[in-house]
Amino acid sequence: MNIYIKNNQQHIELPEGASAKDLAEKLNLRGPHESLAVEIGGIPKDLISPLQDGDQVFFLHFDDPKGKEVFWHTSAHVLAQAILRLWPNAKPTIGPAIEGGLYYDFANLTISEDDFERIEKEVLKVVEENHHPKRYEFASREEALDAFAHNPYKQELIRGFPEGTFSAYRQGEFFDLCRGPHLPNLGKIKAFKVLKTSGAYWKGDSTKEMLTRIYAISFPDRKQLKEYLFILEEAKKRDHKILGPRLGLFSLEEQAPGMPFIHPKGMIIWNKLIEFWRELHTEAGYIEIKTPQLMSQQLWETSGHWEHYRENMYAFGIEERQFAIKPMNCPGCMLYYKTQNHSYRELPLRVAELGHVHRHEASGALSGLFRVRSFHQDDAHLFMKPSEIKLEILQVLSLVEKTYSTFGLPYRLELSTKPDKSIGTEEDWDIATKGLQGALDEWGQPYRINEGDGAFYGPKIDIHIKDALGRSWQCGTIQLDMALPEKFALEYMDSDGLTKRPVMIHRALFGSVERFFGILIEHFVGKFPLWLSPVQVRILTVADRHNEYAQEVCREIKKAGLLCEVDHTSESVNKKIRTAQLDQVNYMITVGDKEIENKTIALRTRDNMLHGEMILSKFIESLLKEKNDRSLESYFSKGVKDE
Repeated sequence: MNIYIKNNQQHIELPEGASAKDLAEKLNLRGPHESLAVEIGGIPKDLISPLQDGDQVFFLHFDDPKGKEVFWHTSAHVLAQAILRLWPNAKPTIGPAIEGGLYYDFANLTISEDDFERIEKEVLKVVEENHHPKRYEFASREEALDAFAHNPYKQELIRGFPEGTFSAYRQGEFFDLCRGPHLPNLGKIKAFKVLKTSGAYWKGDSTKEMLTRIYAISFPDRKQLKEYLFILEEAKKRDHKILGPRLGLFSLEEQAPGMPFIHPKGMIIWNKLIEFWRELHTEAGYIEIKTPQLMSQQLWETSGHWEHYRENMYAFGIEERQFAIKPMNCPGCMLYYKTQNHSYRELPLRVAELGHVHRHEASGALSGLFRVRSFHQDDAHLFMKPSEIKLEILQVLSLVEKTYSTFGLPYRLELSTKPDKSIGTEEDWDIATKGLQGALDEWGQPYRINEGDGAFYGPKIDIHIKDALGRSWQCGTIQLDMALPEKFALEYMDSDGLTKRPVMIHRALFGSVERFFGILIEHFVGKFPLWLSPVQVRILTVADRHNEYAQEVCREIKKAGLLCEVDHTSESVNKKIRTAQLDQVNYMITVGDKEIENKTIALRTRDNMLHGEMILSKFIESLLKEKNDRSLESYFSKGVKDE
């Protein structure tokens, strides 16, 4: 039989009755990070699944997000098996893979950090037994309930599942409710680490029982775990939730949970980001609009948000009408488009909006600037003819490159295609997908295809940036939408005199300005490049008699459009230097008797490089160039290291 392998786009002949495991063996995909599971016709399955003639196969490896999910979910079962061996009376509830690892929640279990090593040793024993997880499908809901009669949590889950296949997996003595797929054998797990434990309500409901949650991570290679733990330690040093408030950039207050307060120094960075954003968009031919934050229920019903997103919206009544604070900018832009008639001559029409949106997130999910309830989206909606899709995507990709390269953030691209459930005709999807893929091919950078992972209303390109620690963040997205133009009956007059529906692209680069701000704090460890820095220069006086000259120098620097302040406290110069370094000031100028006499300054950078005396005008000239170039590096690279 003939099998098509989507990973490398090749056909392979196999004998009748062969499985995906047989195919993996033939392709020599035996590594612990390879062939963790398989997608057959877009449906994830275990590796032992039989193949049929004409099947399209995609192997899930650890470098694929879906592969990691299989790896970590299987590892969650291993964790649960180890816990039950150590604490037989514990009750397993749920154990999903999450971004960056896994967790499992248990009832009737109390542990502390002192137990972590013991748990890890037991996990190692389970892994060394190298069980081959086996899938079991129940004939009915009743059979599944009987199988888990000893566990009320599993029974509650089973009763809540829709009618269909009820399945479980067995590895050794451990048997757990699960839809799968799982690793072909536990021996692929080469490294495992318990990270932390916390309390968690059953089903996230504060009215229900508090459970014990255990977080962990696993890898197919011990080196990967070592690298991960190193990054974890480095990440603690960069935590924006600590750095941000310490540097006076933002705060989070209990009176407004999930709604950040941006402080004056933070506003300097914020405004620079927005200024940069506007500059790029003006150059790229965008117009900018501002739409209301509060709009009627009727609008959200038209857009579909009221039906599908209502639980995440803040809504209330005013004068016998229902209104909602916008969770997204899109419907407002649709109304803007409809304020006038449009001709094909106006297209493509690029409309940008820095919209302030609100979404109700569970309090337990809130996390600094990364997960908030109030944030600003740098949205844009592009209206065009179908024939213009490819060129517009290329133009957006050019903006992506200019944006992320300015911050020293490499990125990768992923194309997500038509899911099983979708709207629009096959022809619409074909045009849209070919437009996106054609643009990516022409762009020339490698990209991954996520089959069937697009939104129900259109294919999309996701942009994942990588920070200084190598961590991946999904920020930008380019989403082709065939739903909203239809729902809002958007039209334009084409060259043939016929009224037609425009194609629309949603597009964000920062994603959320707040989240991007948080990423930058951690990426730069608070050491912002000069053009973003909230304190670019600080003048340190040796004694009170130097204050007047310090103020004179400060005025000259400010006059040039740079940010400068004077530290004229009574502290020693060494203490002032240390304070400025902790505040991540880019440049420190020391002034004393010698500098006053020579009308010079003594320069030091925040990385402790001494540049000695120099003329103020030369210093300002270099700083202006560094600032205007939006350089990531100091233009005063040479100096003497002060140990």
